[in-house]
Amino acid sequence: MNDKLKNEVLPTGLYGITAEKFSGGRSNIQVVEQMIQGGIKIIQYREKRPAKSYRAILEECRQIRALTRAAEVTFVVNDYVDIALLVDADGVHVGQDDLPVGEVKRLLGPEKIVGLSTHSPSQAQDAVRAGADYIGVGPVFATKTKDDVCDPVGCSYLEWVVENISLPFVAIGGIKLHNIDQIVRRGARSICLVTEIVGAADIAARIRQVQAALVQSPTP
Repeated sequence: MNDKLKNEVLPTGLYGITAEKFSGGRSNIQVVEQMIQGGIKIIQYREKRPAKSYRAILEECRQIRALTRAAEVTFVVNDYVDIALLVDADGVHVGQDDLPVGEVKRLLGPEKIVGLSTHSPSQAQDAVRAGADYIGVGPVFATKTKDDVCDPVGCSYLEWVVENISLPFVAIGGIKLHNIDQIVRRGARSICLVTEIVGAADIAARIRQVQAALVQSPTP
């Protein structure tokens, strides 16, 4: 991993994730273009099969890689290590039932980042031992953006991570403009809002609105 990327694994602010199902008829490419216009500095491509073929996913990731590279935005692919390699993404994000972090890092090489979704203190500790570069913390609140999502972990797990885990983390799951201050107050610096962003009529404007709320929210 190059020093610049290593030191800025998770930029402060919004962590963007695609979710075409909730994007109001817009394509993932259109959403990413607006995310970049809004100022998001890290974007994860998340598209579950069989909604799309591997070939379609590969083509979308190639286009997103070109957009993010031109804008100097970090690009992470959810789950698909092979596609991340083919498009030269900056990293991969995996879940608890996906390939182990160590195996993903072995495939990607030391220049890339690997994130891992976690839902409990034991999983966060395992992520540290496995060598994850960052973790997802959540779902903090109830969410319907994933079919296989676990029960919400609440803010107590987020607080535990802030106090006990040195890895960068992104808070995710059911976070909206109306409750984002609860997340910021507990120490989160990288935060993901999925439907609140991709479902907005004007995505770039909504991103700027949320970023302004982050700045105004009280910090611990």
